[in-house]
Amino acid sequence: MLLYERFLGRPFAGHRDSVSELVGDSLESAIEDVLAKAAISFRKTKRAERIEGFDQTPDFIIPSEFNPQVIIEAKITEDDGTARDKVTRIQHLGELSLAGRSKDNPKYEVIACIGGRGFGVRREDMKKMIIATRGKVFTANTLDRLIDCTRLGEFQSR
Repeated sequence: MLLYERFLGRPFAGHRDSVSELVGDSLESAIEDVLAKAAISFRKTKRAERIEGFDQTPDFIIPSEFNPQVIIEAKITEDDGTARDKVTRIQHLGELSLAGRSKDNPKYEVIACIGGRGFGVRREDMKKMIIATRGKVFTANTLDRLIDCTRLGEFQSR
């Protein structure tokens, strides 16, 4: 794929950028399914939407933007630059959750759901993401553990 991009230049990159949201939708749809099956109330944000209290709006807010207790960032990427950008975003959300709080009492739990080889390229970035989420990093293969291994279980309808 990288050779095509180098050969075709910006037209290929433009195409790749235009379909990246479609690729990411598969992971977000899987997260929605997990939350819906557990009857967990959530708010899925739209692209470029502004939510008060967040300078960068997360993909999912549980239970709502008025009472964020858990936030989820989701991304599938094949290039390490995009993965690095998402890691930086996740780190920032982790910092926002601790603003004015102790490490033991964050405002909300930050969860990352990731996929694609872009995240496997830079080990240091993965380390940063694991630290920022306190180990709450999931892939498509581990989404079945999303509820049991996070605070999401607190919001599950019984």
